[in-house]
Amino acid sequence: MDKNEDFLGTEPVGKLLLKLSIPTVVAQLINMLYNIVDRIYIGHIPGDGSLAFTGMGVCMPIIMLVSAFAALVSSGGAPRVSVYMGKKNPDFAEKIMANCFTLLLVLSVVLTTVLLIWNRELLMAFGATEDTIEYAVAYMNIYAVGTIFVQLTLGMNAFITAQGFTKISMLSVVIGAVCNILLDPLFIFGLQMGVRGAALATIVSQAISGVWVLCFLFSKKTALKLRIRYMGLTPRIILPCVALGTAAFIMQGSESVISVCFNVSLRLYGGNIAVGAMTILSSVMMLAMLPLQGLAQGAQPITSYNYGAGNADRVKQSFWLLLLSGLLYSVTLWAAIMITPRGFARLFTPDPALLNFTAPALRIYASAIFIFGIQMGCQMTFTSLGYAKQAIAAAVVRKFVLLLPLIYLLPHVVSNPTMGVYLAEPVADFLAVLFTASIFAVTFKKAMAQLRQRHAPSAAGE
Repeated sequence: MDKNEDFLGTEPVGKLLLKLSIPTVVAQLINMLYNIVDRIYIGHIPGDGSLAFTGMGVCMPIIMLVSAFAALVSSGGAPRVSVYMGKKNPDFAEKIMANCFTLLLVLSVVLTTVLLIWNRELLMAFGATEDTIEYAVAYMNIYAVGTIFVQLTLGMNAFITAQGFTKISMLSVVIGAVCNILLDPLFIFGLQMGVRGAALATIVSQAISGVWVLCFLFSKKTALKLRIRYMGLTPRIILPCVALGTAAFIMQGSESVISVCFNVSLRLYGGNIAVGAMTILSSVMMLAMLPLQGLAQGAQPITSYNYGAGNADRVKQSFWLLLLSGLLYSVTLWAAIMITPRGFARLFTPDPALLNFTAPALRIYASAIFIFGIQMGCQMTFTSLGYAKQAIAAAVVRKFVLLLPLIYLLPHVVSNPTMGVYLAEPVADFLAVLFTASIFAVTFKKAMAQLRQRHAPSAAGE
């Protein structure tokens, strides 16, 4: 490492957060283009666009699950890498990164095998109908082959961010997204491949991104290098990463489970149009979640590094800046959706019937996103400090204790069962924020007191 290795511990926190979060937010916004651009193009296919759009939407739970396994590894490994950088132990940090790389390879083989053998059965269980199943299978057969590229790109890019190289990690996403934008119309319309073209464009783009990520991590430009001699699956190295990453896995993996529950319930109460609307709603929700995740990822190296270095004041500054910035964004987006829900829906479909159905549903579904900044700020800070149990508890309560039962309960409580399904999301989000903020307030205060006490002797000696 060079003389600037301690910039995470010395530069002003506000300047650092701006410096690190802008590239990660941009990267997340661009990352949305992978799936959103596909949906926009598919939704505008002449003739069968609406059915193809709905069929592709049924694939989303599986795509979310694939991403969740990448998050299991990266969200647990990357903060630990930052912590050991703060402890001035780069060798162990490199061992963590290499072990995580190996685990991603193993997961890729398992996921690809499962998806190629059982994709039709999974898609039917996840809400596909006889009208939409062939579109869904056509997309998933190709996407499954590219699982390894998705795992390596999403999983290893986090380790670039963890070292503070957020511009490089942003470029990783930009390269793939630009390729996807260029290839989508070529494959979908030019080669008349339809949904197959959208899937092929996605995996080719992810492959290019993955090569870029690995080339950087194997190069001399990185602070921590990916070394073959450290690649393995050593329990004492990889198990703490998996434990810490479990919260992120639950958060993203539960999105898959919840998406299935939404699709099945909506198919029962509203048919294909309700499932198609859900695809639009989940796409718009990406506008809320992914930039917030980017902001949180920008704060993660600052929080983890300074926690490892014993600087409680900088950890607190990082959290409060993350919280306020997240709230500002989520409130702004909430206001835009409430004012122009039809404008957001029109991005994905020109179908008048689907637009008329989606606009009021979007207002209901997104009515609590103004408090997302609190949930994301607390959740990421738990992970950044290594508090796996609290992070897992917050994720489990939000999705399984609250949202899952509400999807089935509220349709029987309100007059419009279909809108009752959509209402489950904001009710669960509001209650989850109350729970997460409460346990965070207690845990964070205790953690900062312990950190100051632990480093008091060295501080006094100075």
